Amino acid sequence: MATIPNTQVSRRALLAASGSVAAAALCPGAARAQPPAADGFRPLRALPGLVPLRGPEHEMTSIWGYSGVVPGPTLRIKREEELKVRLFNGLPAETTIHWHGVRLPNAFDGTMLTQKPVLPGASFDYRFRPPDAGTYWYRAAPRTGQNRGLHGPLIVYETEPPDVDRDVTLVLDAWTPGPEAPKGAAPYFTINGIPALDIPLAANERMRLRLINAAEDRLITLRIDRHPVMVMAIDGQPAEPFAAREGRITLSPGNRADVFIDAVLAQGSVAPLALQNDGLDVPIGRLVYAAHAPARPAPRTEAKPLPPNPLPDRMDFRGALRIDFPLDAGPDTSVPAKPLFSINRVRTAQLAIKNSAPDPSVLHIHGHAVRLLDALDDGWKPFWLDTILCVPQQTTRVAFVADNPGKWLLHARGIGAVSDTVAWFEVT
Repeated sequence: MATIPNTQVSRRALLAASGSVAAAALCPGAARAQPPAADGFRPLRALPGLVPLRGPEHEMTSIWGYSGVVPGPTLRIKREEELKVRLFNGLPAETTIHWHGVRLPNAFDGTMLTQKPVLPGASFDYRFRPPDAGTYWYRAAPRTGQNRGLHGPLIVYETEPPDVDRDVTLVLDAWTPGPEAPKGAAPYFTINGIPALDIPLAANERMRLRLINAAEDRLITLRIDRHPVMVMAIDGQPAEPFAAREGRITLSPGNRADVFIDAVLAQGSVAPLALQNDGLDVPIGRLVYAAHAPARPAPRTEAKPLPPNPLPDRMDFRGALRIDFPLDAGPDTSVPAKPLFSINRVRTAQLAIKNSAPDPSVLHIHGHAVRLLDALDDGWKPFWLDTILCVPQQTTRVAFVADNPGKWLLHARGIGAVSDTVAWFEVT
């Protein structure tokens, strides 16, 4: 199984295209991204909507979403190209957009630290050049009950595309049944906003699946049946490729993973995709092979690693600023008046994140990618993260170079319990 890792469990133990597919086929409920305006801004409209989260045999679900659907339009751009987005607020409440995982200028991070809320009927322009290729997503900040549908994928392509035939994005989510549901009712899961999805492919193709866990407070494990699954990137950042054990990938809320799948079955085959819930597999989709001849005589050879993003190769641990960050979870989600710490630009920061609660918690670090430190020494794991699973009754340690100036949020949310820890730090 492949799981977005933490310090207490090894990566392999826990973590264990361009043939295009029509957006309507892979995301039936989603809106297409609207063309840019004359000034180059792409419109994103936050609106109430009705969507078929539980399928056509059930009543529609009322949500707030971009274009009134969930997930919102997929935004695509190449690395270092300028992304210009104009948010129109058609909701009866204020809102902003947070660009989850993107190392962008501080003014456009979308939090209360950096931006005034966009009032109903108003608009706001976001513009930045993503420095990193990878899989990211945009969402309302903060996320609350009714606006949970305010999210969508942001795909930043490599300058030189990798050797794949298909590039498919899957937004996985878990929804709490409404107040009319029986007490203790299981959540219902969606894939690109619907209960199940067929993904077409041809024998001997290589497909890049971009997986996003958009659930608010639930770990999601996806099992891909009868296929070799190679994990190529975590939280948008390229990783040393490794095989997902038994085709399973576990994502914490907010985590992403890019995996390569080689279509090794015969034409006409069908392979299920399932999510694990309370020890049971929940069917969520299928890989459906075309009946025509294979795309090539044999599967592709071993996949090359994705090209690296411009992140530091080394960190100065001797001169690092070391900070203890206890997850003092509580109902108060307001931003503190004072920062947890202030740090000079390009200095290394080491965070010791202590989770004393009986439940795991997930911490999202804004504006930076971090290395997970080994438990016994100052070495680090061979991957980057921006969203970290902190296991209960343990201390998780991460390090990063504070190279992005501004005020950046640290937001931890409990899994299995309603709890939040909010802090921030300043890079000067």
